Amino acid sequence: MTSSDKSAAQVRSAKDWVRILAKYRDPSTRRSIFELLVTLVPFAFLWGLAGAAITFSPWLALGIAVLNGFLLVRIFCIQHDCGHASFFHSRKAQDWVGRCLGVLTLTPYDVWRRTHSMHHAQHGNLDERGIGDVLTLTVDEYHGRSRVGRLIYRLYRHPLVLFGLAPSYLFLLQNRLPLGLMRSGRRYWISAMGTNAMIALLLAGMIWLGGLQYVLFVYLPTVIVAATIGMWLFYVQHQFEETHWAEAETWQLHHAALAGSSHYVLPQPLQWLSANIGIHHVHHLYSRIPFYRLPEILRDHPGLADAQRLTLLESLRSVNLHLWDEKLKRLISFADARRGLAA
Repeated sequence: MTSSDKSAAQVRSAKDWVRILAKYRDPSTRRSIFELLVTLVPFAFLWGLAGAAITFSPWLALGIAVLNGFLLVRIFCIQHDCGHASFFHSRKAQDWVGRCLGVLTLTPYDVWRRTHSMHHAQHGNLDERGIGDVLTLTVDEYHGRSRVGRLIYRLYRHPLVLFGLAPSYLFLLQNRLPLGLMRSGRRYWISAMGTNAMIALLLAGMIWLGGLQYVLFVYLPTVIVAATIGMWLFYVQHQFEETHWAEAETWQLHHAALAGSSHYVLPQPLQWLSANIGIHHVHHLYSRIPFYRLPEILRDHPGLADAQRLTLLESLRSVNLHLWDEKLKRLISFADARRGLAA
């Protein structure tokens, strides 16, 4: 992405874009129901097909489960829209849809909605890091840590941890408690424990109908694949070279939303399976827009289509970016930081 591409969307200020995007915010109940059905029906079919395949070949069942993990990503993205009140006109309807989907995604809806709103409210603010984001240190903070502290951070940012261990830990274990909201009221405990209870019933039903192998070859692979893809998508949405971070006194919400979120350009099938979540700079700028209206915005406003573009190949390189350089105003690698210190 060139600087001219980046500036194209910023001919208008970020606040101007908010006013322009407001006309896209209204969801269509008919379209939302359609998107829900074309996601849940194939998901249920593949889940049943995988269960039936166990009788013939557990490995065939595993292959089907892996494919179904992509549909579970789309289910999470619909839950994500419900959390932003952008899926239905009725807040009650989308909250209950979100809670039900949270059983499938292993994500307590009310807990996630609160922490995710905090992510939107403070993303890019160097003084408000820690909830709903991938931990990112500045170069000075990294060099100011002890040798053990630097090692821990390097392990945390290693791809095998970030995209191997972390997704399973986050969805299978961490989400079982309302972490970050432990003292914020019983609502979040009810959300977490209620989701846990429904997950337990779902697991008990699967074991009763298909035995433990149903859980091992169908349920867990579907969940782990979806969690891993989801972690990757969340990473590339904000972890790219020309992202945006600023200290609190200079940080501005709308500018950080536009400049600090990527436009992840995916092949059409992957864009559909991820419910246009790659158009993340527009989503962060106006989160009340339904996911199915995001492509319409890019067609109407080519400047936004060019801003923060990140291709599939470019996104792979972002794995090597680890630290925010406050002088260069970009993410750099550990090797770049080491060379800079030596210089």
